[in-house]
Parts: sequence; structure tokens; C-alpha cells
Amino acid sequence: MLLPRLALLAALSLATIGQGAAQQEEVPPEGIQIGLSTDSVAITSDFAGTNLTIFGALDNADPLVSRQGRYDVIVVLEGPPRTTVVRKKTRVLGMWINTDSVVFKDVPASYSVAMTRQPQDITDPGSYGRLALRVDNIHLQPLDADGNPRTIEEFAAALVERKEAADLYVENVGGVQFLSRTLFRATLYLAPHVPVGTHNARAFLFRNGVFLRETSAPLTIRKAGMEQRIFEFAHRQSLLYGLSAVLLAIATGWLGRLVFRRD
Repeated sequence: MLLPRLALLAALSLATIGQGAAQQEEVPPEGIQIGLSTDSVAITSDFAGTNLTIFGALDNADPLVSRQGRYDVIVVLEGPPRTTVVRKKTRVLGMWINTDSVVFKDVPASYSVAMTRQPQDITDPGSYGRLALRVDNIHLQPLDADGNPRTIEEFAAALVERKEAADLYVENVGGVQFLSRTLFRATLYLAPHVPVGTHNARAFLFRNGVFLRETSAPLTIRKAGMEQRIFEFAHRQSLLYGLSAVLLAIATGWLGRLVFRRD
């Protein structure tokens, strides 16, 4: 009787040790959170561009990985999708005229990126491609999918180049800085003519070059001041706005006639 009891106790002890070890091994996965100080940004007619700051934190971060600086974060502020037409001008008989065009759908109106380090130090090009992350990997889809692939590629490159020249597509290496082992701050640039609408702030977490988690938060950019009031009046009271525009045009013409009248 003693031996079977000892065997049973030994089996129970081994099972308890195994369960304890399994519980120790079940470490919660890392996560990432971001917070916006405001969910709406108002811009006026004299807006000259500014930096937007986004704060974030890592959840369940490994202390050893944090101390070794092997966590990386990329934050993206993506503007509302819009249909965009890219035209090609050719000189014909001494005049520049539109000779060809390609229409792209769901093009991000703006795309601002901030990252902790140089892109090649965070992850490999394949990961950027799979995540459609960074300017070079924005998926530009033509409205006419049966068009010439070489022409589509040429016009897509022209579209990105035009956006970059207007500071609407920008990348800020070092724009994400860790304030502590788990807290970070991202600085993103808003161009002077940043598009209004709902923008999407997205944060990507990497560990040793491997993508772990993504999170997002909406941000609304809207006009403010007299320009916004006129815009709202034109959309809410379209008939009155039209009549006001006609009366203003008549009054302006009448005053101009009085000023420049020759008697």
C-alpha cells in the first residue's frame, strides 16, 4: 500500500511542477498603444505647416530587449483616400498640352512617416512590402487595370514625386524617440496644404526586425475661421449662397463701373 501511494504523490508532484513551468512560460505577447492629445486639428487660411506629436507605449515589453534597444516603432499618419488624376504634358506646335493621363483610385492624400532608426536597421524590404509600409510601398491602383503596365508605373512614380515635392509624402528618420523603456514619442509633419478629412494614425512595433503588432487611431483635420464658415454656409444653404454670390458679382461690377467711368 505504501509504494502505490508514494508513486501517486510523485506523479501529482510532477504534474504540479509541469503546470507551474507552463504558467511561467505563458508570457503575454508584446503590444503597442498610441494616444492623441486631440482627435481634431483646426487649420486656418494662414496655416504654414506644423509638427504633430503622438505619444505611445509598449505593453508587456521584455526588459532585456528594451535595455538592448531592440524594439523599433514606425508611426504613420495617412490622409484620406482620394481619386487622383496624373496628366502628362507634351509640347505640340509650341504649346504644352495634356496628351496622356492615368487615374488612380484610393490614393492617400498625404503620407507622413516617423521611425526610430534608419529603415534598413529596423526590418527588411520584404516586411515593408508585406505591410505596405513607407512611401515606396504605397499601393497605387489605377482605375483602368488593363492599361499598359509600363505607363502605369511611370505615372505612379510621377504621382509619388509630385506628392514628395509638395511635402505631402515625407519620412522622418529618428522621428520616433523612446522616452523610457516603454514610452515613446513620434513627431509627424503636417504640410501647409495638408488635406482636410479623417486621417489615420498607425503605429507598427518591431522586435529584432520582426513585425509584432499594429494599432491605429483616427485624427480629423478641418478648416477653421472665416473660410470654414463660408464653406459650411455654401453646403448647408446652397441656394442662399448662390444668390449671395450673384448679388456680390453685380455689386462689384456696378462699383467697378463707377470707379472707372469716363465722363
